[in-house]
Amino acid sequence: MLRKRNRRQKISEMNVVPYIDVMLVLLIIFMVTTPLLSQGVKVSLPKAAANVLPPEKQTPVIVTVNSQGLYFLNIAGNPNLPITSAVLSQSVKGALQQNPDRKVYVRGDQGVEYGKVVNAMVILQQAGAPSVGLMTDGSHDTGA
Repeated sequence: MLRKRNRRQKISEMNVVPYIDVMLVLLIIFMVTTPLLSQGVKVSLPKAAANVLPPEKQTPVIVTVNSQGLYFLNIAGNPNLPITSAVLSQSVKGALQQNPDRKVYVRGDQGVEYGKVVNAMVILQQAGAPSVGLMTDGSHDTGA
């Protein structure tokens, strides 16, 4: 009587289940972190033809003036909460004392009163900013 040997055959297929798990975790991480990358203050920037600035080594100080004339600071504890001009001045002064070469910009909503944007620029200069840049929306309509 011949006895059949029941050998286990080696499986030569690759198990991809762990890779799928890793990809799903990465997908969830990216879906959660992507909305946090954009600033939450909604402003309608004026449109102008300007060259795009090269990327900075350090995050620039950006003061946003929304359509109601409220100030927001991107380096504040919560950049989505409005701040007073005194807090704005102190925060920028502290940031510029740590790094005097840090760039300073103002994002002003196109519907805001011009005086509010100028006031923000004055506060920044009094806080020690050697120069203040204005941010615009790069796309523009020539009207032609």
